[in-house]
Amino acid sequence: MCTALLIAVFSKAVPAFGAGVALVLAVDVSASVTADSYVLQHDGIARAFENPRLVQAVSALPGGIEVLVMQWSDPDRIKVVVGWRRVEDAASAGALASAVRSTQRSSHGLTAIGPALLAGADAFDRLPEPAGRRVIDISGDGMANLGLPPKVARDHIAAAGISINALAILSEEPWLEDYYRNNVIGGPGAFVIAARDYRSFADAMLRKLRQEIAGAAADGLAQMQ
Repeated sequence: MCTALLIAVFSKAVPAFGAGVALVLAVDVSASVTADSYVLQHDGIARAFENPRLVQAVSALPGGIEVLVMQWSDPDRIKVVVGWRRVEDAASAGALASAVRSTQRSSHGLTAIGPALLAGADAFDRLPEPAGRRVIDISGDGMANLGLPPKVARDHIAAAGISINALAILSEEPWLEDYYRNNVIGGPGAFVIAARDYRSFADAMLRKLRQEIAGAAADGLAQMQ
């Protein structure tokens, strides 16, 4: 009887998922992104995961987070450049940062946001373990000009319980934040953050990641109550 009671208590205390949140970081590498801007994006992601405040938030989240990095432009040139990695402490965050910095650019195509979103959703099928929350983080500097309309992809993905958040880089199209809000983001707790230009990308990425992790932590607390 005591053993059965312990098993029952333990099963309630241990979450049914692996990581608290799984993040697909979908990075724009279309023709509008210069070589310098490419570096600023990837270095910005790496710097975010080296930031002590983010590391502290990740470490406090039961199960940590799973992260995958994908580059997108044309529908047939979408590529995963860093596969799923569990990040749960400073060492694993630093290893992810190093992996992101070592990536090579995969294309210079057009801006196919819809297909990029669908590819991000498909990546969750390869998660090592289920996660408490699934989020696609798409960043870019322009409106879609090729492929499935983002709204169609967004609605399909949101219906599956996946959130889409966005980081709009306003260097080319100052109205992009509103475009992303109306056409791209969706699902539980979805939001968009703007960066004035690529030099502001790192700060915007850090704010976005911290907000996403805070949302996953709030979900975890709600499930325990």
